[in-house]
Amino acid sequence: MAIAQHSPLLSITEDSGLADIIVDDIYDSGRTMKMWKKTTGNPRGMCLIDKRNSSWKNRWVEFPWERMNAERGPEENVVRMLQYIGEDVQREGLLETPERVVRSWYKLYGGYRQDPKDILKTFEDDSSDEMVVLKDIEFYSTCEHHILPFFGKAHIAYIPDGKVVGISKLARLLECFARRLQIQERICRQVTSILMKELRPLGAACLLEAQHFCMTSRGVEKQNSIMVTSSLEGVFKSEKGVKEEFLTIVRG
Repeated sequence: MAIAQHSPLLSITEDSGLADIIVDDIYDSGRTMKMWKKTTGNPRGMCLIDKRNSSWKNRWVEFPWERMNAERGPEENVVRMLQYIGEDVQREGLLETPERVVRSWYKLYGGYRQDPKDILKTFEDDSSDEMVVLKDIEFYSTCEHHILPFFGKAHIAYIPDGKVVGISKLARLLECFARRLQIQERICRQVTSILMKELRPLGAACLLEAQHFCMTSRGVEKQNSIMVTSSLEGVFKSEKGVKEEFLTIVRG
C-alpha cells in the first residue's frame, strides 16, 4: 500500500493519484479531511494525527522530517522559498543567503526573546506629576500579513503617579514589541498596556506613524502613504486637555 504525507503544495486530486492513504500530521480545522471525502468519497482514506493531543502532555510532536539540526535547519526552508520564486540556489550570490537570512532573524525578531517586564525598572518619585514624553523614536517592524517591513517613528508619553522609569526604557519597550511579527495597532496597545500595568501612571499614550512596504511595494503601491495609529489610557483618554497637550508636543 502506498502512503504519502499530505503536502499543501499538492492538491487532493494529485495526492489521491499517488497514494492509497494520505497522512495529515496536524488535526486542526478538518479542512483536509473534508476535501478528501469530497474528492474521493472515501471517509477512511485519511490518517489524522493530532500533534497537540493531551496524551502528549501538551507537547508538540516533532516528526523526523521536521527536526532542526546541523544538517537540516531553518536555512533549508529559506532554500525552498528561493526555489519557489524561481531562483537558482546554487549561483554564487545565493550560496550563503539562507544562513544570512536566518542570522538576520535574531535582530528582526529579537522581541520574542525579551520580556517587557524586565525592561521597565521603575524608581519612586513623588515629586514628578507632569507629562513625560519621548518623541520621534525610530522603529522597525515586520507586518504579520505579508512578512514585509514597516517603519517610522513613535511618540510615547505617561503621567507619573509616584513612579518614573528611565527614559531610554521607553525606547527599549517599543523595540521589544516592534521586533516581532506585528500589526501597527497592536504595538500601540501593547506599549500603553504594559506601562499602565507595571508603572501604574495616571495615564499613558503611544502614537505611531509608519510606512508599510505592503502598501508601497505591492498592492495599491502608494509610495507616500503614512499610517497613524494610537492608544490612549487613563487621563489621556478621559481628559480632552491632556490628549491635546500630548498631540501639541508631538506635533511640535
